[in-house]
Amino acid sequence: MKDLSEYIPFAEKACTFLTESPDPYHAVANSVKKLESNGFVQLKKRDPFMGNVKAGGKYYYTVNKTALVAFAVGPNYKEGNGFKVIGGHTDSPNLKVKPHSKRSGSGCIMLGVECYGGGLWHTWFDRDLGVSGRVLVRTTSPDDNGKEKEFVKQQFIKIDEPIARVSTLCIHLQSADERKAFAVNKENHMSPILATQHALEKGVKEQLEGNSEGSVDDDDFWRKEQEPLLLQLIASKLNIDVKDIADFELNLFDTQPACLGGINSEFLYSARLDNLATCFVSIEGLIAHTNSETMETDEDISMVCLFDHEEVGSSK
Repeated sequence: MKDLSEYIPFAEKACTFLTESPDPYHAVANSVKKLESNGFVQLKKRDPFMGNVKAGGKYYYTVNKTALVAFAVGPNYKEGNGFKVIGGHTDSPNLKVKPHSKRSGSGCIMLGVECYGGGLWHTWFDRDLGVSGRVLVRTTSPDDNGKEKEFVKQQFIKIDEPIARVSTLCIHLQSADERKAFAVNKENHMSPILATQHALEKGVKEQLEGNSEGSVDDDDFWRKEQEPLLLQLIASKLNIDVKDIADFELNLFDTQPACLGGINSEFLYSARLDNLATCFVSIEGLIAHTNSETMETDEDISMVCLFDHEEVGSSK
């Protein structure tokens, strides 16, 4: 039997990346950390690249914080030489929180979600789901004249607690024919449960009595359409007030971490293998190449392009 022990450290490193990258924002941010720690320099898209990109240099830039381009210019590169390119994408099928997230039914507080990409939706039932993504936060900062100016900044959030679940009926409430013909209605069956209605009634009572910090104002149209319990949780995690949340782009993910499996630890079990596995190995490969002896005589540009929205297509 082949000894796989030499591959275990690399596989465990992959597990860490997969677990810590539940959405494109985190996938790009975690990749950027690796690149910067290995000497890659960020290029600003508003500035011309000409004059800032030189032979022997290592660079990267991001688009919308969800797509990443990283490349290294060979020390012997000359105009007209070739490219070595690896492509991948940072997005994977998931349940995205709808712009109007508030939903309830059967005595439960639920979350309005939409199915993103071509997922195997029947596998999302009865999983422990967390929430991650980007939150747009209102804040202030003094301008050149010392006057407070309002602006919106981005903050990433990753809630690892299993706050949501898409539940199925127990076997006793389904006939054999119903179990055999199980079909997923993405609109009616895929809304995750967050809490019981009692939790919302308790929260409303606290707001009316003035005991709830960061209560939702009725004069904000966007907040009125969001689930208050979700807004309060986000605010507490980011240490901000609910009223400072301007918008968000969130998705759900399975909180089960990536791990090695099989008797010989020869398998890697994880969500989002399509396509974060490619993201991981391509960035690792680019870094390894730039730190190797082959880089010293390289005549080409070695590049990694990690795009977003592959699962649904893009017009850009």
